[in-house]
Amino acid sequence: MPNTAVFQVHEYMIVLRQLEEMDFHGSTVRLRGIVRCIGDEFTLDVYGCTSDSDFPQPHFDSDEKKGHMFVPFESIPVFIDMLRNEKPIYAHLRGDKPEWTSITTTKEPVGEGEDAMLGSARS
Repeated sequence: MPNTAVFQVHEYMIVLRQLEEMDFHGSTVRLRGIVRCIGDEFTLDVYGCTSDSDFPQPHFDSDEKKGHMFVPFESIPVFIDMLRNEKPIYAHLRGDKPEWTSITTTKEPVGEGEDAMLGSARS
């Protein structure tokens, strides 16, 4: 199976926890939240970690069709905002260059933001 995958995120799920310590390939991750990005075949879990947590490199398991990336818990609202307000959203799973694992939008006009949403709400 290829070492990379790009997929459109169709659904997401948010999990908030008081604190969970988990072992991830030999690193101790102190987890406060998860944003699960779900596509047709693939999934990317974005783990929000405490400041004293290990931050392992992103990981892509091509057999399981699942990726993981680790960010400070304080960054989780940015991911949630993007998933709620942008479309389409793509997840990039990169086994070849783990640091390039990401969630992206497509190009859109500058300033489209809230005015476009308000305009469609008035219609």
